[in-house]
Amino acid sequence: MAFVTSEQMMAAADRNGYAIGAFNVENMEMVMAVVRAAEELHAPAILQTTPSTVKYAGLPLYYANVKAAAERAGVPIALHLDHGSSFELAMQALRTGYTSIMIDGSKEQFEDNIAVTKRVADACRPSGIPVEAELGKVGGKEDDLDCNDPGYTDPDDAVRFVAETGITSLAVAIGTAHGIYKGEPKLDMERLSEIRSRVSIPLVLHGASGVPDEAVRECIRRGISKVNFATELRIAYSNGVKEFLQANPSAFDPKKYGAVAMEHVTALVKEKILVCGSDGKADMV
Repeated sequence: MAFVTSEQMMAAADRNGYAIGAFNVENMEMVMAVVRAAEELHAPAILQTTPSTVKYAGLPLYYANVKAAAERAGVPIALHLDHGSSFELAMQALRTGYTSIMIDGSKEQFEDNIAVTKRVADACRPSGIPVEAELGKVGGKEDDLDCNDPGYTDPDDAVRFVAETGITSLAVAIGTAHGIYKGEPKLDMERLSEIRSRVSIPLVLHGASGVPDEAVRECIRRGISKVNFATELRIAYSNGVKEFLQANPSAFDPKKYGAVAMEHVTALVKEKILVCGSDGKADMV
């Protein structure tokens, strides 16, 4: 259907009370699997790459994969830089053709976070590319991201941050964590509701892998318009490969085990799309 920006998707989600599933991809097979799931459920989808994923193959290769898949898909697809670690990387993604950029200055002091975020938002605005930022610290570990000192998003800070940076969406810290949870997460839903009541742009939930489905749905009801999933997709892909090789130890064709891995990822992504409520919403973008 189209290779679009995340802003178009999230504006529609924000208006209509569902969320866009945002899925981290590591290779061509995961790109194909996510797009297949989105097409089967007629849902818009965001595909994402983190800085460490970018190091693995480079921005142009991921861009080419996602753009090719999007152009032949029957649903809207966006390509997002997840947790952009510097102004320079954000600009590289912008020049490459990414249709959505995140700059993550959450580890910096508040004023420094504002400064780098505003710089990226100002640079992306003339091209019409939306910018996501994070305020507060989502704990846990994912790729090179490691936060042992999580901090909740302050609603007062959120109001000022959005006003001074010009971002188009805000990732909030309400108790989720990147990676695998040890026990069930305790989410501050009232904090989320307060932020939503005071901030007009769409809100993003990071660290949703392992969060119970009903908790994700409640976050969406309280104003989340984009939900990130990463670790669970990697586990699904790896489990598919392991399953095939265990049953076929003499196999040597990557296409064979890649196909099984894709089936696992597609099934998981379909589950998450249903949790987000974005199934059947492709035509709303």
